[in-house]
Amino acid sequence: MMGKLQNKNIIITGASSGIGEKVALKAAERGARPILLARSIDKLEVLCEKINEKTSADCMFHQVDVSETYQVIEVFKKILDEVGYVDILLNNAGFGVFDAFHEAKLEDVEKMFDVNVIGLMACTKQVLPSMLERNTGHIVNIASQAGKLATAKSSGYAATKHAVLGFTNALRMELSDANIHVSAVNPGPIETNFFTVADQTGNYVKNVKKYMLQSDEVAEKIVQLMEHPKRELNLPKWMNMGSVLYNLFPTAADKLAGKFLNKK
Repeated sequence: MMGKLQNKNIIITGASSGIGEKVALKAAERGARPILLARSIDKLEVLCEKINEKTSADCMFHQVDVSETYQVIEVFKKILDEVGYVDILLNNAGFGVFDAFHEAKLEDVEKMFDVNVIGLMACTKQVLPSMLERNTGHIVNIASQAGKLATAKSSGYAATKHAVLGFTNALRMELSDANIHVSAVNPGPIETNFFTVADQTGNYVKNVKKYMLQSDEVAEKIVQLMEHPKRELNLPKWMNMGSVLYNLFPTAADKLAGKFLNKK
């Protein structure tokens, strides 16, 4: 199935599993060349081989920890030297730790900011000059419904996703005169290994399991967003209505929805 992604160079961070892995496979099936980034070199190698066996994508991969800016700079320079330009950057790398704030470790909060925010910004900064020079490109940032509507025991994680949305919206304004799209993806909870770290008690997954999105469905929507860029992708749509109502009636929402949203 070829189309709008044919021969597009797409960098995907956090590509070794979950959403990143599935987007890489789906984009390759549509004729794109995925460039996979993650910390786990073994998983990247296996995935890249799988993609190259199933498609003609000429997949590439590099090991990188996006929280280490010097690594990001080195790897993106290598990529640009190898392929010349990047059409789409999917900033997918991220993680969460759910704790009541008085029990949370500050080092966990710092690491979340290093990966979810600074890492995302560092990767974006590396591709923007060439996108501006070519006057084309697409930045896709994986934020979260938590970036719009915070809940108890997610203070650190929600703060990072609020920051991602703030950065994404500001960048979109800066690039309004360029032919560069900037999109935010705001999913609710997804059935991936994200919760292995985020929810070690298992309580949250148990409480929201019936609402959880399937990773394959989310990945398909993200690939469609790459084909038809827009400002935001909110999944599921009904959950985004909660954040809209919260912005309109914050005090009432705190009182009425607080207990309902406290699932962690």
